[in-house]
Amino acid sequence: MLKATNLHKTYRRDAHSVHVIRGLDLEIQTGEFVSVIGVSGSGKSTLMHLLGTLDSPDQGEILLDGRRIDNLPPLERDQLRNQTFGFIFQFYHLLPELTMLENVLMPVMISHSFFGWMRKSRMWKKRALELLERVGLGHRIKHKPRELSGGEMQRTAIARALIQQPKILLADEPTGNLDRDAGLDIIQILRDLNRSEGTSILMVTHNLDIVSETDRVVRMTAGKIDAPSEPTEPTLKLHPTPNLVANW
Repeated sequence: MLKATNLHKTYRRDAHSVHVIRGLDLEIQTGEFVSVIGVSGSGKSTLMHLLGTLDSPDQGEILLDGRRIDNLPPLERDQLRNQTFGFIFQFYHLLPELTMLENVLMPVMISHSFFGWMRKSRMWKKRALELLERVGLGHRIKHKPRELSGGEMQRTAIARALIQQPKILLADEPTGNLDRDAGLDIIQILRDLNRSEGTSILMVTHNLDIVSETDRVVRMTAGKIDAPSEPTEPTLKLHPTPNLVANW
């Protein structure tokens, strides 16, 4: 489904430059749940931004279903991010003045004209309610972010990411701000969605407790993928030790 070939990305400021992504290759198959691990500064978040067209590579190509997307005009990239990709971040990015239901509906509202939204608002509200129920927040739809825990806000962010039925979810440290139990709840929600709806998921994480729930684990070092990036059978399970946790 998603293929990156020979990606390079360098950030420059004044006379200084940092080569973050260095000839990276990666493939994600339809319905695959892949986790990316690596030390801070290895380029994991930059990779997510490139794959989701939030940023453009200096060199290389990104293909979605065989179509190149990294060089699309801004409007087409906006549409991709609104309808094809779903994004989940470490920081929830919920609008504080809106209820949970309104936050989940926001991607739909901004992609429709006023009259287009009014014609289909009942359908979209029904889907939003179903998603909130699915992530265990059907009883909190009128609450605002300040009234929820971190785990509940992340569940809301997941529902928002799924409202447009994206083909692929890009999750950047989705459990980074949560305690262990809440983090495990989030990864189980993602795994259940992956299995029931076939949504492809690429997740960046430092948490080795959760990578065993994914189909494949790849490690980034200095802007490259260490492990073979070809899709494999979902058999890899990591059992972290204290030394591994310290190193990663």
